[in-house]
Amino acid sequence: MSQWIRKSPLPAIQLALLILSAYFLVYRPSILTGALFILLLIRLFQQYGKKSALKVLPILMVFLALFSGHALKMKWEEERIPSSISQLSLRPDSIRINGDQLSFQGRSNGRNYQVFYKLKSQEEQTYFQNLQDLVVLTVEAEISLPEEARNFNGFDYRAYLRTKEIYALVKVTEIQEIKVRTSWNPMDWIFLGRRKALLHIARSFPSPMRHYMTGLLFGDLDKDFEEMEGIYSSLGIIHLFALSGMQVGFFIDKLRYFLLRLGLRRETVDRLQIPFSILYAGLTGLSISVIRSLVQKILGNMGLRGLDNIALTLGICYLIMPQFLLSAGGVLSFAYAFLLSVFDFEVLSPVKKLLLESLAISLGILPLLIFYFYSFQPLSILLTFAFSIIFDLLFLPLLSLLFLISPFVVVSQVNFLFVWLEDIIVWLAERAPFPLVFGKPEALVLLSLILILALIHDFFHRKKLLFGLSCLLVLLLFVTKQPLTNEVTVVDVGQGDSVLLRDAKGKTVLIDVGGRVDFGADEAWKARQTEPNASRTLIPYLHSRGISQIDQLVLTHTDTDHVGDLEVVAQQVRIGEILVSPGSLTDEEFVQRLKALQVPVRAIRAGEQLPIMGSQLHVLYPFGPGDGGNNDSIVLYGQLLNKNFLFTGDLEEAGEETLKATYPDLPVDILKAGHHGSKGSSSEAFLDHIQPELALLSAGKNNRYKHPHQETLDRLTDRQIASLRTDQDGAIRFIGWNSWKLETVR
Repeated sequence: MSQWIRKSPLPAIQLALLILSAYFLVYRPSILTGALFILLLIRLFQQYGKKSALKVLPILMVFLALFSGHALKMKWEEERIPSSISQLSLRPDSIRINGDQLSFQGRSNGRNYQVFYKLKSQEEQTYFQNLQDLVVLTVEAEISLPEEARNFNGFDYRAYLRTKEIYALVKVTEIQEIKVRTSWNPMDWIFLGRRKALLHIARSFPSPMRHYMTGLLFGDLDKDFEEMEGIYSSLGIIHLFALSGMQVGFFIDKLRYFLLRLGLRRETVDRLQIPFSILYAGLTGLSISVIRSLVQKILGNMGLRGLDNIALTLGICYLIMPQFLLSAGGVLSFAYAFLLSVFDFEVLSPVKKLLLESLAISLGILPLLIFYFYSFQPLSILLTFAFSIIFDLLFLPLLSLLFLISPFVVVSQVNFLFVWLEDIIVWLAERAPFPLVFGKPEALVLLSLILILALIHDFFHRKKLLFGLSCLLVLLLFVTKQPLTNEVTVVDVGQGDSVLLRDAKGKTVLIDVGGRVDFGADEAWKARQTEPNASRTLIPYLHSRGISQIDQLVLTHTDTDHVGDLEVVAQQVRIGEILVSPGSLTDEEFVQRLKALQVPVRAIRAGEQLPIMGSQLHVLYPFGPGDGGNNDSIVLYGQLLNKNFLFTGDLEEAGEETLKATYPDLPVDILKAGHHGSKGSSSEAFLDHIQPELALLSAGKNNRYKHPHQETLDRLTDRQIASLRTDQDGAIRFIGWNSWKLETVR
């Protein structure tokens, strides 16, 4: 293998980086990726000459053809989704049950699907909870494309499933028959073995011990661990559960030690490691990081080390799973491995080695971390160092031993260790500072940050250059966190409201936070664990824009779809002041919620002003105490840059009549329509009075209320008022310096 590397026309890692640029040229085509690819080609000819460069081109063309073919295949799969299916082979280790919702990965006619089914009975729930067979389902089902991102920088479910080679969703309406099936595919039996192991752990070990066992040994964290998973994420150490080099090294090294002690030759052990690696990859769910680590281990046995190992690992992964760099997990996994190969800490003591590795990797990976997750917890450097020792030296061997002996004797008395661990984690999370929110850098800024860090590494001992590069790094991070522009964004929070106003100086006003109306389950077994809307929509968007503090939060009224996620937002974003209507303070439950936040609260009414964008938001309504309901909504009006905006909360016709009578001259360019476009709002008389150019309607896709109502849409159309709606267009954003540019996600 090393001989092949030596025959390469240029260093393996440089060839790998050139192929990497070709990869993103195909999968993420843009002016930037095109320019980067051309610049690297030019540099290739300049540095190595025409003769060596021409030897590289055929290799490059092969990979370009491979990437292009796979990209076309993905497009073809999405465009040729069948209209219906009747049978699904269920992948057993993918079963997830949340109340009356069943989800799993299924296969039909050579295609993979993400499947959802609403369970009809508790007996049906119990059957799937305990399923330990390979089965095929005969079904009635609907097929659809996964949802794309609904907010700027939001989660793209379609792109996520694409990395798993899943291109469609199946909603099963009726399961007509379930049959046990046979299979000659060894992966099916590996997945079944994983399923049986997970069920065995769930039945045999107490919580929280079982969560750590399934997470660290099999790469599976169930819904019950969701709260602790969020706490680990807030501390920046959730990657401890991402199976990679630590777990792979532990199990592979133990296997090799055992086989060598049996007297097998090293060459035989090397060969046996390959099928074991396939088995281990399947048992851990075929995660990208595990496969990467296993390939690295196998290549290491062949004498490849350092950057040569990384380069060839990349090439192999291109072949066996070409979509691997389309996910955050794939990119970060290879970035971690690359940095570990660049930094040589082998001469240090184990403790110093682990500490410096944590520091170097945390800082080296920073541009990618903020690109994908928008924030960085500095405390994670020390926590990664401390908890890596605990997980690697204590928990991983302990849990492995307890699992291996569990068919004969179940030892659960050590559960107190995991209870103590979680108590410590919760204690730390309560006292830890907020993560540093940087925002999502643009692609060019991201590339610049990576280049600057590389130069800092190369010129670390040249103090003047180091200082200049550090200043440039800080400047780019500042520009990312504080974009020098104004914006008004209607965030898509589903069936609810949330509007962000931010000026170029960083002043922020947030109008409402959204929230889900929970109708509850009529039977206990149907109850689902749900994630707050804001955790998936509003908070990620705020963080992606570098916003860690809201100066003024305006809660227009007390309806759940406007204020339901208040506490969730307050946990993730600092709030300077909360502004409410006087009538909202008559709601005792709402008042208690406000008190618990320990944030200054002020009741506002007509006549007050909120400064922003060098102008003012005028409070037009209410005039006095009301009931905190729709017609007690706070109404804001102001000229922002070159447009007059009117934000009406859930104001209905009665409130609109009051506005008409009070403000005979109220020119409006942009109307944030009241009550999600219900027929009781945006009355004909009111629209005729304000005469807006554009109406913005915030409503959830396929919401049960049928908002926006067709009568409202007809009123807008009849008056030639353009409209944009979050249920169809996703988030709506006005952005600019002196004038507005209108953008939508769709």
